Amino acid sequence: MMRTVKGYAALKPGATLVSHTYELPEIAADQVDIKVHYCGICHSDLSMIHNDWGTSEYPLVPGHEIVGEIVSVGKEVKSLKVGDKVGLGWFSGSCMHCQQCMDGSQHLCQTAQQTIVGRHGGFADYVRGHWSWAIPLPKDIDMAKAGPLLCGGITVFNPIILAGVKPTDRVGVIGIGGLGHMALKFLKAWGCEVFAFTSHPEKKEQILNMGATKVIDSTNPDELKDIQGRLNFILNTTNVTLDWNSFLKTLAPKGRLHNVGAVLEPLAIPAFSLIGGEKSVAGSPLGSIALTRTMLDFCVRHDIYPTVEEFNMDEVNKAIKHLEDGKARYRIVLKA
Repeated sequence: MMRTVKGYAALKPGATLVSHTYELPEIAADQVDIKVHYCGICHSDLSMIHNDWGTSEYPLVPGHEIVGEIVSVGKEVKSLKVGDKVGLGWFSGSCMHCQQCMDGSQHLCQTAQQTIVGRHGGFADYVRGHWSWAIPLPKDIDMAKAGPLLCGGITVFNPIILAGVKPTDRVGVIGIGGLGHMALKFLKAWGCEVFAFTSHPEKKEQILNMGATKVIDSTNPDELKDIQGRLNFILNTTNVTLDWNSFLKTLAPKGRLHNVGAVLEPLAIPAFSLIGGEKSVAGSPLGSIALTRTMLDFCVRHDIYPTVEEFNMDEVNKAIKHLEDGKARYRIVLKA
């Protein structure tokens, strides 16, 4: 049986979203349909609306930070049933037979299906995905705040695992926005001494309350010089070109600069800044299915959620403008 879906779509690059009705074909044996309860708005949604990455197809229904309830399951779906509360993030399917999938790194599958690339996302009343990527939500999770964890949250949680960050480490976070503020909360709960790099020192008290041990004005060379050689790990969450060498100098020997920000220009990294201290530069996308489940359990255990502003789904254009104007504090969630 086909399913009629009502959503909000951009009909061309950069367009205001309009009401859009479409049909989903009969559900496949390995798919689930999810009734959307909440959906976060991510900067990646804005990039897709504007076709910044050249992968957008129109009409485009954005939204990939989805939490909701399963309303239909295919006949071969495992371990999920109608009524289960689940989340769906950037990925909605992967092949499940390539080396990466079999190794537990499904987010690195070369044929992974992305929720809003060539398909419609969560700015709608229903969304469909492969059952394996419908992540079961822990019993006590706050669904009104959980959506951004499925994209922004796992994006900054994964590097902590990849880099083997220890509770005794001194770590830095560049950019305290939608991604960065979640990184602060994770790293505080991890036990780290956390340095927050920001170009908006007027937000100092807010940033300290989020978990930072110290706030560094990234526009002040003296403040950067004071912590040279002290940090074991730095996570960049910004999508703009910065003076990367000034941050590399704050790393201790064997330190890592890890990038999750979608910086479009090549990173200018002086070779000798890496060689002398055996330092490294790395990057990552989101995270695997299993790690996403672990992250959600960690969030419930430590009461970690993004700081959110809530709009009704029919206020989607107002919410998008709020984000584009740089006024979001710090993630926006749409209530269906």
